[in-house]
Amino acid sequence: MNTLSIDGWRKADNDSKSVPIGTLQFHVSEAEHLRLEQTEEELQRSGVRDAMIDADMQTLALVMPDGFGPLSECKWRVYIGGEASRGQFHLLGYSAADGCLIYSNAVMVDLLG
Repeated sequence: MNTLSIDGWRKADNDSKSVPIGTLQFHVSEAEHLRLEQTEEELQRSGVRDAMIDADMQTLALVMPDGFGPLSECKWRVYIGGEASRGQFHLLGYSAADGCLIYSNAVMVDLLG
């Protein structure tokens, strides 16, 4: 299982700029890692740029920055990007308190152990 601590962002609506909120901490289980790799492979084969898959809330163990409550509808956004055209992912969800989009910086799928 991989534990990640990654900068998080809040976006109130489509017209707002994203603002930093601090560090999100979460686990990526072996099963989730496999799903991320499979999604990357599907994207590479199909030529589709990105895909959303539900995050397993049972294994996620999400820790939000101080002052932020739980998230709803947590998903992994997997996409092909960067110069190497490799799979990357980030966690996103919606603040249960106000419905704002909360998301993490991206990580390369290959970096998961």
